Amino acid sequence: MSDPASAQLFRLDGRIAFVSGGAGHLGEAMVRGLCAHGAHVIVNGRNEERLKAFQTRMSSFDCHVSTAAFDMMDFAASRAFFGGLERLDVLVNNAVTMEPGKVADQTPDQFDIAYRSTVTAAFEAMRAAEPALKAAASSAGHASVINIATMYAHVAPDPRIYGTSGLNSPPAYGPAKAGLLQLTRHMAAHWGPERIRVNSVSPGPFPNPNFVKEKPDFAATLASKTMLGRIGASGEIAGAVVFLAGDAASFVTGTDLRVDGGWTSW
Repeated sequence: MSDPASAQLFRLDGRIAFVSGGAGHLGEAMVRGLCAHGAHVIVNGRNEERLKAFQTRMSSFDCHVSTAAFDMMDFAASRAFFGGLERLDVLVNNAVTMEPGKVADQTPDQFDIAYRSTVTAAFEAMRAAEPALKAAASSAGHASVINIATMYAHVAPDPRIYGTSGLNSPPAYGPAKAGLLQLTRHMAAHWGPERIRVNSVSPGPFPNPNFVKEKPDFAATLASKTMLGRIGASGEIAGAVVFLAGDAASFVTGTDLRVDGGWTSW
């Protein structure tokens, strides 16, 4: 017989979550996971029309979301939005701006954008959301910030995987995400007394299904690098986010949860 108290550890009823880049491949899985466990989710993106279509699609899954159309790198817009919230239980910093590319192709501007969209945007969102996070912590006992990093914040990309495909993880991406891991630890220490938990998730290979269909050989190569011998399905990121969001992780802060099929543990 299941323990009712244990089952409630993963419920998010009455809680408010925000997911940046929420209409994307992995963002949608996070949104659906949080909704399925009872949260109301505010979905952020830059394209209002796309967000409205996403909202309509989510309603077919009995997932009720609201939308917030602004660029997370527009810090004035970010501060205005988060400063207007009375309560925020879960903040998921998922959005990033980058394009695949090799070392020779990388420009200083691409480094600036990778860092700005990853580290600075997350910091500005956290700082602006502090009053709303504190209100949630006062009501629910804790609030949660979840920063989405990557396996390449821990290990270097193996160039043999990419060959001449041009799909290389750009050299600005991993360093920016590694900076996000340190920001996570810094803010976890800063906010510990406030009962605002700050953690990160490092996804492994989660290629879009359309990409897998177009480049099955490349997807198979990615799969061969994991201990489980396969790539991740988007829904498999949701469990980590739901866990870190709620009471099941009430004593977890300042840590990184790798969801990479063992890629970084060889």
